[in-house]
Amino acid sequence: MDVHIDRDRCLGAGMCALTAPQVFDQDEDEGLVVLLDARPPQERLAAVRVAVGVCPASAITLTRRGSSPAS
Repeated sequence: MDVHIDRDRCLGAGMCALTAPQVFDQDEDEGLVVLLDARPPQERLAAVRVAVGVCPASAITLTRRGSSPAS
C-alpha cells in the first residue's frame, strides 16, 4: 500500500505520529504531518490504517501500489 498525505488538510493533531511513528512525524514549525515512509512494510500497515482512521482531518489516504489516491 502507498500512503498519501494532504498537508493542506492537516490540523496538526499528531494522532498519526503517535499511532505510527515509523511512518509519520510532525514538522517543528507548524506541527503538520511529515510522511517518513510512503511505502511502509506489511508489518506497519495495521498501525497506518489506525492512523488513517483517527486522523480528525482525513488528511491521510491509502492506495494500492501504483494507483492514485481517491478524491
